[in-house]
Amino acid sequence: MSEKKSSLLKFKLKKTLDTLASKEGRHTELISLYVPRERQLSDVMNNLRSEYSTASNIKSRTTRKNVLDAIERVMQRLRLFKEVPPNGLVLFVGAIPQNGIGSERMETYVIEPPDPISIYYYRCDQRFHIEALQEMLKERNAYGIIVVDGNEATIATLRGKSLKIIREVTSGLPGKHRAGGQSQRRFEREREMEVNEYFRRVGNHANDAFLVEPDMRGIIIGGPGPTKSDFENGEYLQYTLKGKILATVDTAYVGEQGLKEVVEKSPEIFKEVRYFEEKKLVQNFLYELGHDTGLVTYGENEVRRIMNKGIVRAVLVSEEFDETVLTVECSNCGFSERRTVKHANPQNLEQEVATAQCPKCSSTTLKIVELKDVIDELAEIAEQTGASIEVISTQTEEGVSLKESFGGIAAILRYKQP
Repeated sequence: MSEKKSSLLKFKLKKTLDTLASKEGRHTELISLYVPRERQLSDVMNNLRSEYSTASNIKSRTTRKNVLDAIERVMQRLRLFKEVPPNGLVLFVGAIPQNGIGSERMETYVIEPPDPISIYYYRCDQRFHIEALQEMLKERNAYGIIVVDGNEATIATLRGKSLKIIREVTSGLPGKHRAGGQSQRRFEREREMEVNEYFRRVGNHANDAFLVEPDMRGIIIGGPGPTKSDFENGEYLQYTLKGKILATVDTAYVGEQGLKEVVEKSPEIFKEVRYFEEKKLVQNFLYELGHDTGLVTYGENEVRRIMNKGIVRAVLVSEEFDETVLTVECSNCGFSERRTVKHANPQNLEQEVATAQCPKCSSTTLKIVELKDVIDELAEIAEQTGASIEVISTQTEEGVSLKESFGGIAAILRYKQP
């Protein structure tokens, strides 16, 4: 699955897993089931019938009922599939307390994972077991970056959309002018030893940081002047890491700014890294906006309107964009309206709507007839119109700008509006 296509899918999976992680049963009543592609559904059903028979002997009446109901719900969902999907199938089912004893509600989550699962796994526990799916969200490829000059060095890793500073090292080197009475040769010899010791410290810290990374694809060394080449050509990095040096890059700075320069000046190396891809997407939007080309727009309502015209090429959504669209109807007078709310808790929303007065007839007979995440709704429009949805993190300056300056949502158009 391409990184572009998986941006939205991984975002939605992460939100689902965050929800599942917050769920907890009263007892061991929550079922986690992982079914790999090669497993026959008939075998899975037989195993579940066996588990049902075993669960019938649970002493606690409430626990027994909840477990049996959960197993039945799992089997019902499996009957909807003729065969296991290509990447396998994962189900989480269980009675989740809503508000005190006796408030349990059966909740069901069916997930087709982004990558193939290889094990068959059944567990009935007090929590859902989501570890295998969480592992799929981890970025596999990492790059090491070292920016170095005569005064300081910064060691960092770039993995997916996260640029992480591991270590900052200062040289402690004296100036290039010798003290009075000191011979030039002696001064140069001592300075060379101090530079060598500084490089050795940088190399040791880089070795410690990069050797523990099992997915290290390559290392880029950057910095102003010739110091970076002196470091690269010396024997300071462990030999396997030295063999992974992909390039040296001239930068005007060291530190965090130098790291960002390395990323920006290495597009061919980082073209498949999500961090770089996100920066490019937002920079493209900002360029079109700044040049007033008429090829971009932003804001939820405006983006939705233009999407429905079918002229949107890509929608950029901040990962922190958290809005829900709900449709409310009055059973007394037929009043209906759509509302957009932020940071919605479904249970709180239901209670709030149920106690509110209808704007038309003033009765308290309002109810929610549809509740949908705005991103899910936009994804449905995008699928119909051929647009892509790109979820942008706040790990970059561009991502922060999208969130804070443009309401967390923007669109790049195929052509100007007629």
